[in-house]
Formats: sequence, C-alpha cells, structure tokens
Amino acid sequence: MATLTLDNVRKSFGATDVIHGVNIEVTDGEFIVIVGPSGCGKSTLLRMVAGLEGITSGEIRIDGHRVNEAEPMERNIAMVFQNYALYPHMSVFDNMAYGLKIAKTPKDEIAARVASAAKLLQLEPYLQRKPRELSGG
Repeated sequence: MATLTLDNVRKSFGATDVIHGVNIEVTDGEFIVIVGPSGCGKSTLLRMVAGLEGITSGEIRIDGHRVNEAEPMERNIAMVFQNYALYPHMSVFDNMAYGLKIAKTPKDEIAARVASAAKLLQLEPYLQRKPRELSGG
C-alpha cells in the first residue's frame, strides 16, 4: 500500500469546471468514502487518480512521487466500475487476478493478493461466481 496525495487537483471540460481544487491525503491502511450526488465528479476524480483521465491542474502523488503523466499501469491502482467492466466468462477471482496475470506475477502471489483484497472487500463468498451472478447494488 502507499500514501496518495492530491494537491489542488482540478478538472475542466472546456469552460466547465467539474473538480474544483481537491486536497486530500490518504495514508497506508486508511479507508475513505467519496460521496455526493450523481454527476458531481466522484468517478472523474477516481479516474484521474487511476490515470484513466487527465487532470487540468494540480498534482497527484503516490508515495511522494508525482504521477500526473504516469500511465495507469505505472500507478498500481485499480478501479471497480459499477457497470460491468468485467469479463463475463471469467469468475470474480479470475477477473480480480487478471491484471496480475498480465503483469506475470507469480501464481502464489496472485492467490494471496486476490484473497487479501477479497477479504477486505467482503467478496470471499463470491470468488467462484460469474459477474452475471452478482448484484450491482
């Protein structure tokens, strides 16, 4: 795990400001929740942290390293989308393990990391299910 720091992070789409200077530090082991009404920028903020969306200004740091221009794979951060961005033919375990397999992580480490994440997210009972067998809520 790592410390995530956002310093005055902003995002605009044309003349429309959607993220207005977010400042936050999330330390190793800390759990936070981002809440707000639909369309307020929650997903955009998370996409910027993951590197899936560029920022307009400010700075994103992971363990003190500026990652504004870093590719998503270099950030070692993952997102789980509400609408299925999952492989429907694969189990929950296999979907969770997929990125690690692509990165050629050893099988025993994949199993341990997926188990740890599943426990944290309370997904252990669902690891052998397919995405269509899960509730979106």
